[in-house]
Amino acid sequence: MNPSFDYITYGAEATSREVTQLLRHLLDRAFAPSQLPTANRPLPSPLCIWGRHGIGKTELVEEIARELGCRLAYLSPAQFEEMGDLVGMPQIAGEATRFVPPDWAPREDGPGILLIDDVNRADDRILRGLMPLLQRHELVSWKLPPRWQIVLTANPDGGDYSVTPLDDSLITRMLHVTMSWDLPSWAAWAERTGIDARGIQFVLTYPELVSGERTTPRTLVQFFRQLEGLGDLKRELGLVKMLAEASLDRETAAAFLSFVQRQLHQLILPEEILQAPDFAAVENRLKKLYEQETQRVDLLSVICTRLIHYAQRPDIQLNSLHLENLERFLTIEWIPGDLRFAMAQELVQSDAAALRQLIGRPAIGKLLLQ
Repeated sequence: MNPSFDYITYGAEATSREVTQLLRHLLDRAFAPSQLPTANRPLPSPLCIWGRHGIGKTELVEEIARELGCRLAYLSPAQFEEMGDLVGMPQIAGEATRFVPPDWAPREDGPGILLIDDVNRADDRILRGLMPLLQRHELVSWKLPPRWQIVLTANPDGGDYSVTPLDDSLITRMLHVTMSWDLPSWAAWAERTGIDARGIQFVLTYPELVSGERTTPRTLVQFFRQLEGLGDLKRELGLVKMLAEASLDRETAAAFLSFVQRQLHQLILPEEILQAPDFAAVENRLKKLYEQETQRVDLLSVICTRLIHYAQRPDIQLNSLHLENLERFLTIEWIPGDLRFAMAQELVQSDAAALRQLIGRPAIGKLLLQ
């Protein structure tokens, strides 16, 4: 149990990357063909992912299902008013009454994930009705097919969340982990998903504004989606203000408007650095950005982070020019050494084979050995 800021969650606190690693491990076990007869197979333990609203718990499960190409059945028990919504409706067949399974109940063998979303926003009666599903993978009217994994999401108990406390009998039927928002994982996801570059740069510049009265990673993404198609944000400042205040709290909206007015949204893009035919021109732009009244290490850090994640995108085919420009960037002597070292270290440990080749370049090897 993790009591913190009046919130109660369960399991280890983990980043989205760590939660992904845990869930993939469980799915590998659940999806593996078993040599045992069906009656003797141990049932996969359900996993409950705890965390504050809007940090991407549901999206993480959905993304993993897409990547694995497995089935995904979605269940929101908070919408259920009666037990019939969960177990199905009775039907008279001759002299017997049997229950007809609900339409959402999985019927085909896995691999598949049954996602029970916001489980503790359900009524207590519905929670009690879920217990046989969590323990035996079956209800009175239907049984979960083989090679399915149950995953639940839940908001913290206590604080300002309107949730139904889970009793020990429910808690002990599940594995638990608490997902926390972390900047590197979010930035990599946003780059991979194609979130507006100006939005990514804002979050990297002001990560402390991600959590507010109305601001969450989810509402930020909702806002950034509305910026797509808007060219010059400074010229459209009135519209940008309305869009920001439609999704975010006033503090975050004001910070984004200031970000636009100071033209920080026009930072050099990763593709401009990688594709530059004249790298000296790019370096001059970087130096002007850095050498202001106070040296803007924070802006260089944003550019480095975006460059790391952009270069690792699976849809980016790195060529010799890209790698040469990466080497030139990493060997700019006026960029603080710790920034360049951390960036080089992450790139050479990447899953992308082209990036791992950087370690064979003498200048990069020297940087990593310093």
